[in-house]
Amino acid sequence: MEVVAGCYEQVLFGFAVHPEPEGDGHCEQRWAPVADFTHHAHTASLSAVAVNSRFVVTGSKDETIHIYDMKKKVDHGALMHHNGTITCLKFHGNRHLISGAEDGLICVWDARRWECLKSIRAHKGHVTFLSIHPSGKLALSVGTDKTLRTWNLVEGRSAFIKNIKQSAHIVEWSPKGEKYVVVILNRIDVYQLDTASVSGTITNERRVSSVTFLSESVLAVAGDEEVVRFFDCDSLTCLSEFKAHENRVKDMFSFETPEHHVLVTASSDGFIKMWKLKQDKKVSPSLLCEINTNARLTCLGVWLDRRTDTKESPPAAAEPAPVSKEQSRRNKEESGHAVQEEEKQPKPDAEKCSLTGDSNKPTRGNSLVSAKKRKTVEMLEKKRKKKKI
Repeated sequence: MEVVAGCYEQVLFGFAVHPEPEGDGHCEQRWAPVADFTHHAHTASLSAVAVNSRFVVTGSKDETIHIYDMKKKVDHGALMHHNGTITCLKFHGNRHLISGAEDGLICVWDARRWECLKSIRAHKGHVTFLSIHPSGKLALSVGTDKTLRTWNLVEGRSAFIKNIKQSAHIVEWSPKGEKYVVVILNRIDVYQLDTASVSGTITNERRVSSVTFLSESVLAVAGDEEVVRFFDCDSLTCLSEFKAHENRVKDMFSFETPEHHVLVTASSDGFIKMWKLKQDKKVSPSLLCEINTNARLTCLGVWLDRRTDTKESPPAAAEPAPVSKEQSRRNKEESGHAVQEEEKQPKPDAEKCSLTGDSNKPTRGNSLVSAKKRKTVEMLEKKRKKKKI
């Protein structure tokens, strides 16, 4: 596995982590992290990171999304579609990436050919966060226009708009998708999917910076403090809390292996820590390993090298080549034509947006184009012209 983290200093860190065998029970198990890479692709601080079985993507205040092929350990190029800080990035499986930014747009990308399938004017203000339902049929987004919006990803249109009176900065589905949480400052509202109404409210001591579901009912909460808390979303009580860092916790990521349930935390103190969760969440987790990056961390992800996913990797001929900044800028200008106002066109073409279908038809404004493909097209055009002469 590989822990990746972005920071204010414009760098993406990668650390390979090698789980060690269980001990004899007399001492706590510890894992061994090894520095793998540091990549300085952005020209401003990193603001978001997302991972799937092959790629890591990062968003930045420099308005770009960078792609890294983790199997080949190469920079895969950049997507330049948004105007404004990239605020959120979410993969759905290996086929689609969804991005949100301060320009109010939500973009759906083909994560194999890296083409923009859909660009939606989602919020009148900034898009602050988005979350995809486990089924891939629904998404939630929140923005500075003080709305919570539900998106029908099958039909590619807005399904519901709820005014929440304040600007929320986090929204997150539970693992089964039966509930979701909306975070406003230090308040966490728990919604039930079947009623779309608030079933309860959790109040954290400080502003919340990150949440992650550990189960359908247990939520890990981190904020502008050193402590991480586990809350029960049904009883709305705090199950336990522990001091994770020496400074505020900026981001968290949880995952499961056959042997462990692991929580990873990243802090402004420069440390990434991995925690082994106990089955009883009232018991504080034990530390598996810690990594000192000496940087002010902002975002976090974990790439798991799943061998079973290799069949889903794109064929070599379909892999895009890195593009120049000049070419990306031209594509960015063209991509403006693909933006569609949801209010004016409530039912855009579903084929171009569905996360559950197999359609790969792109709209205009593809921001990453295969160099080999371009040359082939140019050669065919020249041959046609010769025949006409």
